[in-house]
Amino acid sequence: MKPLAVLGRGRANGRGGRAAGVGGFVRGPGGGALPRARSHRPRGVSCSPKRPCAGWVKQIEKRDSVLTSKNQIDRLTRPGSSYFNLNPFEVLQMDPEATDEEIKKRFRQLSILVHPDKNQDDADRAQKAFEAVDKAYKLLLDQEQKKRALDVIQAGKEYVEHTVKEKKKQLKKDGKPPIVEEDDPEVFKQAVYKQTMKLFAELEIKRKEREAKEMHERKRQREEEIEAQEKAKREREWQKNFEESRDGRVDSWRNFQANTKGKKEKKNRTFLRPPKVKMEQRE
Repeated sequence: MKPLAVLGRGRANGRGGRAAGVGGFVRGPGGGALPRARSHRPRGVSCSPKRPCAGWVKQIEKRDSVLTSKNQIDRLTRPGSSYFNLNPFEVLQMDPEATDEEIKKRFRQLSILVHPDKNQDDADRAQKAFEAVDKAYKLLLDQEQKKRALDVIQAGKEYVEHTVKEKKKQLKKDGKPPIVEEDDPEVFKQAVYKQTMKLFAELEIKRKEREAKEMHERKRQREEEIEAQEKAKREREWQKNFEESRDGRVDSWRNFQANTKGKKEKKNRTFLRPPKVKMEQRE
């Protein structure tokens, strides 16, 4: 069988080397043209014999580095993580269209990476990271909560799309080319990410305000209940003491009446005393 030769624009160098030209096909055993096998490297990444697919290797290293325990713990406990971690899909680094099985698989991977038992040298932060992963997973298990998260993400995307549309409309009105920075997919994606985080943060702030208001209302109602109970208790005690002291009050009243009557009789007898007789003197 003849070896495959590259079909190109130039001629072979006569030493059994490859053609100088670049072609999309290779010569088959029967002389026919076969499609060249495609490389799986990312676009824009060049390879060379001395440095094969350098950009691709860097991308793989960058991807794999995100899977380390330290980087995941840093990501999940960074400043502002209380708001960054509100989006469960961002916590698990999953696409919103991911299936339940994919979400479950990703949760297992992350939970192992950030588990405190696996990171005893940084157990406190690992515990916080693990709690964030566990909370995000449980939220996505609840279909109602998952739908709310998807609605927020969709709202963020629609807001950015509307903003881009308004920008282009204004540029056309000003006679300028309708080109905006969000035309770049990466810039658009970042804008959606920021807007989504903003929406999640606003909802969280409203939730906390509503929770604080409800807590204050419950506290006020509880205080009113306690006050009503204390008042009823005081009334019962007063009534009880009143009943128990009734006999004593009756005896005291009778004694008072008896003493008053005796004093009146004694006082009346003093008024009935005969006047003193004054002796007459004779001259």
